[in-house]
Amino acid sequence: MGDTHRISFDPVDIEMEVDENETILDAAFRQGIHLMHGCREGRCSACKSYMLDGDVQMENYSTFACNEAEEAEGYVLLCRTYAYSDCEIELLNFDEDELLGGAPIQDVRTRISAIEPVTADIVSLRLDVVEPETFEFKPGQYVDLHLPDSEDTRSFSIATTQSTPDKLEFLIKKYPGGVFAGMLEDKLAAGDELNITGPYGSCTLRDGHVLPIVCIGGGAGMAPLLSLLRHAAETGLNRSVHFYYGARTAADLFYLDEIADLGDRLADFTFTACLSSSMDGAPDGVRVAGGNVTDIVRAAEPELGRTEVYFCGPPPMVDAALALAADACLPRDQIFYDSFTSPAFD
Repeated sequence: MGDTHRISFDPVDIEMEVDENETILDAAFRQGIHLMHGCREGRCSACKSYMLDGDVQMENYSTFACNEAEEAEGYVLLCRTYAYSDCEIELLNFDEDELLGGAPIQDVRTRISAIEPVTADIVSLRLDVVEPETFEFKPGQYVDLHLPDSEDTRSFSIATTQSTPDKLEFLIKKYPGGVFAGMLEDKLAAGDELNITGPYGSCTLRDGHVLPIVCIGGGAGMAPLLSLLRHAAETGLNRSVHFYYGARTAADLFYLDEIADLGDRLADFTFTACLSSSMDGAPDGVRVAGGNVTDIVRAAEPELGRTEVYFCGPPPMVDAALALAADACLPRDQIFYDSFTSPAFD
């Protein structure tokens, strides 16, 4: 343990302690303060804040998230920032309801109940929570999964909801040469234990919001959007929901029957499968469009700037969705996503 310093946040009048050996963001998690965050690796700018006073140092971050001019001006990424004195920090992005109202970060022991392929390269990993007995999280959040016999972790979004707090599902893309993908193929099996830490992430539904919802997903990015959709159906959410899912071919689509069933339980729901490579074999009874998912959303949602947009998918899709949001002049507080990358994109 290093020296401990005091951090005060403006304009929310919240104070906390931070040790010199932990980042400011990790110290906040430890004390139940849920600051806005995304990748937690210094690659996005969700936790970017402004230093009003104090001595800090940023380490191992991308200049795309915080460039040299911004750093010189006083901007920092809290996920990569260590404090070496008492500090005063202005939060640029925050949700007052979430700051002190988020689920606590927990270390959880789980046991694999099933590993089932849902497409040629996406697997459903189902876990039973062992200790503690239940795991508290919000729909749309993610966890760090600790790889067996390693200090490495991988971040995966939860596809389930708090209706089953003792059972979790993750949708995992199998990348060629991926370490965890290899474990799912030939090392891990039902009955094996896995440890997870979380929940993290800000891609969650806010109580009291009334704007229509547009969900944009691709690949294993189905997981947090499915969690949001399951939660919406369970709670009888009375908001318009338009769900666009990008895939290459019809063979890459999955959970279509459940999505249709969930949609039937909502007041105003549409689902569009967006096929970028081929329309051959498109399933009956499903709205299908040809092209990249973000191009299809651009054409289908002329009032996108008057919606809340939730998206998750491969990094190129996330980048395209951010560009789409910018073109639609979508306010930052109407955009919800968590940006973490697969090792395949490292």
